[in-house]
Amino acid sequence: MAFDLTPKTAETLFEGEGGGYYTWTSSQVPVLAKTNVGAGRLVLHPQGFALPHYSDSSKVGYVIQGTGGVAGLILPTTGKEVVVKLEQGDVIPVPIGGVSWWFNNGDSDLVIIFLGETSKALIPGQFSYFFITGAIGVVGSFSNELTSKVYNLTNDEVTKLTKSQSGLLIIKLEKDKPIIPKPKASGLVFNIDAAHPDNVVKNGGLVTTLSEKGFPFIGEVGLSLIRVKLEPGAIKAPSYPTSPVVRLIYIIRGSGKIEIVGLNGKLALDTQVEAAQLIVVPQFFVVAQIAGEEGLESYTIVTTTKPLFEEFAGKASIWSAISPTVLQAALNVDSEFQKLFVSKNKDTTNIIPSTI
Repeated sequence: MAFDLTPKTAETLFEGEGGGYYTWTSSQVPVLAKTNVGAGRLVLHPQGFALPHYSDSSKVGYVIQGTGGVAGLILPTTGKEVVVKLEQGDVIPVPIGGVSWWFNNGDSDLVIIFLGETSKALIPGQFSYFFITGAIGVVGSFSNELTSKVYNLTNDEVTKLTKSQSGLLIIKLEKDKPIIPKPKASGLVFNIDAAHPDNVVKNGGLVTTLSEKGFPFIGEVGLSLIRVKLEPGAIKAPSYPTSPVVRLIYIIRGSGKIEIVGLNGKLALDTQVEAAQLIVVPQFFVVAQIAGEEGLESYTIVTTTKPLFEEFAGKASIWSAISPTVLQAALNVDSEFQKLFVSKNKDTTNIIPSTI
């Protein structure tokens, strides 16, 4: 099966006074549908408010920018709203069917990237949203007769209920009105930027993995996260997952290069990448990242709660585990070169600093 893994930026779905929502469609990126993953980017201007809605997909939100974010989340069947504060680096899972709303109480834009899996979605590779209120709200689409009987309202009251809010998706609220409730600690948010990394290399960068072991709530969406931050010129060595999972990589900041090798040792992607681009990595494909002059920071979801990878470089790499004579035969080299190769791997990790 051939995959077009070309990095893509999002298309505009909606823009208004309160902000915008941008998405990657399966028609724009067919590999999203083939691998059942999806992505969207929410930008809220100050006082921007994303109306309450639910979705057909489980996803994880990561705050790229902003310090004044507030979100309300009603988990399925709980009947209870949890309000949380959001700032740069925060991760918030959103289970399928959960109702949520989002507000920017800060003085600069709040930017959140949502990455998730779409195996149960109406359109594979895309998130579909169902708004509760507003011009495309669910309640306002039923007949007045039904709504009147369901809520015991007069016709005038039904009109007020269903027509008062004419906004679409995202609106702007008036400042200083005490509308949005105050956030409380909940255990539903985790700051991955402040978390202890799995691996740190001086002048190289770091890798941080977030799974249900360190953040139990993320298990509700069946996903894990990996943050890779590379210093200028550094390399994240090639690796592959040990289970049939898909990786969805979003470039947060900086620029650089990504190389992906797939079936039959074929180079499936070798291209420059920059901030706001999305790359899909099919199961078992091997990925390496190379940072440019500004460095490279990426955020990846993995479609499993227990992400496990084999590395192609470093002291924990597969090369060190293969029997010396077997490795000599497999590479068709003598024992001297085999020992040199293995020893050099043992002196490194899966992050290689720039030599320039």
